[in-house]
Amino acid sequence: MDKTKEKSKIKPSLFNFGAISEPPEPPSCEPPSFLHDTRPKTVSSIFGDIKPEEKKENNAFKLPDFSAAQAKFDVPWRNMEWTEEHKKSLMKTVSSYRPSCEKITQAQVLVLGPVGSGKSSFISSVQSVFHGRVVNRAMVGSMSTSFTKKTFNIQVQKGEDSGLVMCDIKGIGDGEMTGLTLHDIVSVIKGHVPNGHKFSLEQPVSSETVGYVKTPTLAEKIHCVAFVVDASKITTYPKSIGATFRRLREQISDLGVHQVALLTHIDRICAATAADVSQVYKSPNVQDVMNKAGALLGMSTSYIIPVKNYSSELDLDLKKDVLLLSAVDHILQYTELFYQDYKPNKKQVVC
Repeated sequence: MDKTKEKSKIKPSLFNFGAISEPPEPPSCEPPSFLHDTRPKTVSSIFGDIKPEEKKENNAFKLPDFSAAQAKFDVPWRNMEWTEEHKKSLMKTVSSYRPSCEKITQAQVLVLGPVGSGKSSFISSVQSVFHGRVVNRAMVGSMSTSFTKKTFNIQVQKGEDSGLVMCDIKGIGDGEMTGLTLHDIVSVIKGHVPNGHKFSLEQPVSSETVGYVKTPTLAEKIHCVAFVVDASKITTYPKSIGATFRRLREQISDLGVHQVALLTHIDRICAATAADVSQVYKSPNVQDVMNKAGALLGMSTSYIIPVKNYSSELDLDLKKDVLLLSAVDHILQYTELFYQDYKPNKKQVVC
């Protein structure tokens, strides 16, 4: 055999690489798909936006930051106008809203969710939109094991209340001694719990409770429930929360009360949305988390609205305002369904 040919068949190894002038054979594994190209494999051919002359003096070049780039849908999966005109239109809708039931002057909406989900921040954020500056009237946080039932009139102008009242109570617990019991929550919805009542795990609501409303009127009952869940915690909520949601929703539905849901902290799951709220309906991440929230709550995503509450901001933002106001409008639509459901039964409720 020709010694030259025999030499060419020798495989490079740790012991003979110095004796071979030919370049080593490529590894047997397939290269990444983006390398399958007929062009010369240069840096500029792999990364079209990096030119050889852009290399630094030490011949090092910076790879594109792929982690910062997030995919977005070209077409939003929900339509929304992010304009000043649309904001004014939504503000007018909320400001002029009055319950269709003549005997009721204000719709009673219970904002309910796990501890720290952002329900109190949502109430404050809505109030901020109408105040024209960031305010914090609702109690935010869960520092104690007890919490007082508080109602907040959404003021549309100085000294003028809208037709909407939001009720804030302590959050739903996760199986530990951190939240209200299902019994107390249902008592609030039925209208038995007076405003200002201080809840206590040791003393659940009963007919012996001070101020207990034995025969609540329609005006004293809750007309719609807005569940609030944290987008950044959807996959980490304990199973007990999902079971609690399902039990609650079943009992609330039996009372004829409609429910919607708000998805907060959307900026924590999507960098594009954090930088620009108007990208929320183009975000695959937000859409995916909304689907997970729907599974957690046991409801269709058509009932769920993503929002960005005001937290550390000092000034209002047009796009955040539009998203917040659209959530309020969504709540009011389902509140109206409650009154429409009661209208045929005039013997029990006169509207």
